[in-house]
Amino acid sequence: MQDLNATKRTLAQSLKALMEKQAFSKISVADLCGNCGMSRKSFYYHFRDKYDLVHWIFQTEFLQTIQDGDQLSSWERFSHMCRYFYRERDFYRRAIQIQGQNSFRDCFCEAIAPAIEDMAADWMDGGRDKKFYTTFFGDAILSSILRWLSSPQPEPPERYLEHIHHVLVVGARRLLEELEEPEKESP
Repeated sequence: MQDLNATKRTLAQSLKALMEKQAFSKISVADLCGNCGMSRKSFYYHFRDKYDLVHWIFQTEFLQTIQDGDQLSSWERFSHMCRYFYRERDFYRRAIQIQGQNSFRDCFCEAIAPAIEDMAADWMDGGRDKKFYTTFFGDAILSSILRWLSSPQPEPPERYLEHIHHVLVVGARRLLEELEEPEKESP
């Protein structure tokens, strides 16, 4: 049976290759098609425009990564996700810079926020302020990922994950220590 996504993947690889050489704004659909020997008709059969292709790459590859991590703990899923972004960092560094009404950054934030909030919720014990905590940590981690991916030479995911883990663990310990101090001082 023929792979129904083969054409889409070919166009995706063409876009990734072209994005390594030039800015996304300079790449036309004709460039994409010429780079992989396809017609514009084939392109438009599968995608509305080049922005649609960028979103498809993210949704299919990222969602596959998240699904592959379904059986993992929330920290392992987060690690898995960071390793994926690091492997594909050249593409994402350039894609995050796409601006305008079809901004990839907006799509990225919208798609990744629920996954990060779910992980943050797993890290929190619940309670009446669970929504605040998950939103707070979700926003912080999302901003951190964007900054990490946007840097010209992002550190390896293991090092990045060490930083995140350290912030979470050491920060939590210090906060608990501060909260316990008034209790110790009371007679």
